[in-house]
Amino acid sequence: MKRYLIPVWVVLLVVMILGCSQQGGSSSARSGRTSGSGKCSWSVYFSPNGGATQAVVNAVNGAKKTVLVQAYSFTSTPIAKALVDAHKRGVDVKIILDKSQVTQRYSAADFFHNLGVPLRIDYKHAIAHNKVMVIDGNTVLTGSFNFTKAAESKNAENLLVIHDKALADKYAANWKIHWNHSEPYTGRGAGGERTRSHRYKGGE
Repeated sequence: MKRYLIPVWVVLLVVMILGCSQQGGSSSARSGRTSGSGKCSWSVYFSPNGGATQAVVNAVNGAKKTVLVQAYSFTSTPIAKALVDAHKRGVDVKIILDKSQVTQRYSAADFFHNLGVPLRIDYKHAIAHNKVMVIDGNTVLTGSFNFTKAAESKNAENLLVIHDKALADKYAANWKIHWNHSEPYTGRGAGGERTRSHRYKGGE
């Protein structure tokens, strides 16, 4: 019989969510949202058309200090605009994207790079498949939900918004590991091709 090992982050996430849900709250099958109360609270959104995009936008719009992002695919205009607006109002926004975003014809990498938002590409992994935001060291957004139009309107997805500092610390620490081994995006070359900095050795 095969033995399956459950990743530590999955166990941690389940424990944190169960801990929040035991504090009470209400749920709505119509909206697909459940919220707890107390020090730890959470909401869940289900696609298609379950309000996940607006939930991400609202969370980013409420950011006061930091927004740390990891994204596999990124084509959502409302979410991109919210991140740029946060950057413009002085929030420390930093983004890590999968290397697939470098080869796409219309890339979020170029959009953010051209507007001065700090951005790196994670070349280390076969796929940098995380879909995560850590906001103000207290809020975590995660789940299967890519930051795309299709994730909101066509796909079967889920988004969790969790307000818990201990969990946010774990995600921020993991985000930093990926940031340190990722490469700064330098935009298009003179001929229009996207470039990769082979000399980058990682670091803050």
